[in-house]
Amino acid sequence: MAHGQRIAAVDIARGLAIAGVVLFHIVWDLEFTGIISGVARHPAWLAFGRSLAGTFMFLVGISLVLAHHAAVDKGAFARRLLTIVVAAGAITVVTWFVFPESFIYFGILHAIAAATLVGAAFLRAGAPLCLGAAVAVVLLPFFVQSPVFDTRWLAWIGFAENPLPSNDFVPVFPWVGITLFGMATAKLLRLGSNRSPSSKAPPRGGSAAALIWMGKQSLPIYLLHQPLLLAFIIPLSWALSN
Repeated sequence: MAHGQRIAAVDIARGLAIAGVVLFHIVWDLEFTGIISGVARHPAWLAFGRSLAGTFMFLVGISLVLAHHAAVDKGAFARRLLTIVVAAGAITVVTWFVFPESFIYFGILHAIAAATLVGAAFLRAGAPLCLGAAVAVVLLPFFVQSPVFDTRWLAWIGFAENPLPSNDFVPVFPWVGITLFGMATAKLLRLGSNRSPSSKAPPRGGSAAALIWMGKQSLPIYLLHQPLLLAFIIPLSWALSN
């Protein structure tokens, strides 16, 4: 989005979310390598991970409204979408080689790409329509489920009864609904308009500035943090086992 349309609170929220993702994966990696046990699969820890995914999906909706409030920048939209699609594809390929039984066939980046496409159709819609669509998308999978959708080719839609395992599974239904909630919120608060509560002077220095930077760099952090963590944690597990 354009510099003048950035809201510091949104970048801080995204920075906190990506910091949470790094923490989540530190614990996952420590348990995967046998250094700790009983934490990564605990329901409370898994719920923490789901809350991070929900935060990102909500912020996608906020950011869509902010980035295209005045007019849809088709070039910027296409470049951002292509970047996310390529990154999602790379995650699928890499995890297919590393975790063939539970590779990521539709994770958070895939969901963000889908939410970006769906959200584009609601950029000029009013907040009530976004809110109504959000409720429908979130609730529909609780009423529509079928084993027909259990394959990886269809499970991503969100109607599977028993989807095949994946290290990160974020289907369109209900998760894209959270993005629509974000769009509805941004429209209700008039974010991006002259009457929005945007911050004209983002905080400088300290933790707030660090979180803002992390929020702006959330995609490269997401893509790079796991290889870096594993490059340290795997040798550590070898050293501790000897």
